[in-house]
Amino acid sequence: MKHKILGLSLIMVCLFISCKSDKKDSETVIENEATETIEKKSEPVSATETKEKPAYFSEKRKVVMSLESKSDSNVTGNIVFTQDEGIVTMIAVIDGLSPGEHAIHIHEKADCSSADGKSSGGHWNPTAQPHGKWGDDNGYHKGDIGNVTANKDGHATITKITNEWCIGCGDNTKDILGKAVIVHQGIDDFKSQPSGAAGARVSCGGIIE
Repeated sequence: MKHKILGLSLIMVCLFISCKSDKKDSETVIENEATETIEKKSEPVSATETKEKPAYFSEKRKVVMSLESKSDSNVTGNIVFTQDEGIVTMIAVIDGLSPGEHAIHIHEKADCSSADGKSSGGHWNPTAQPHGKWGDDNGYHKGDIGNVTANKDGHATITKITNEWCIGCGDNTKDILGKAVIVHQGIDDFKSQPSGAAGARVSCGGIIE
């Protein structure tokens, strides 16, 4: 009888040890799986999985500039460019215009030294597109702002907001620093090449810090 009890006791001990060993093995597997999951999550995300924002995106910048009269006009004004979260906002206030619409563009160079404003060069067109209305599927210049309407007192304001410009980012296809804003005597027809047949340049201002 004693031998039977001893035998049963030995069997119980073996079963206990076996169960404990199985439990440890099971816990080890779970821990390894968890570790692999954490390691996979901590791997760097590839460039194809996330689109990095440009370095200048979070940089806030501001340029305040003046427009001076050209071509024997009395047209003057002030323009403020601000950049925030990759978006540039232009607010222009212009005086001395004849009532009605007048073209306003960004030109190649911040040089307003000539009496007719032609020292600023042609339209700023870094992507070599045809002249047209902003957003036209057939193409448009990065400097094709459009037309501004003056009231009976010759006063006009215009606001433009875009992510296609930047201030001092160094991207030749977006950077407006070193360019000029030109106000024209006539209307931009958005068709005539290369500048919309907008007539004389009546005001000019360089976009410089």
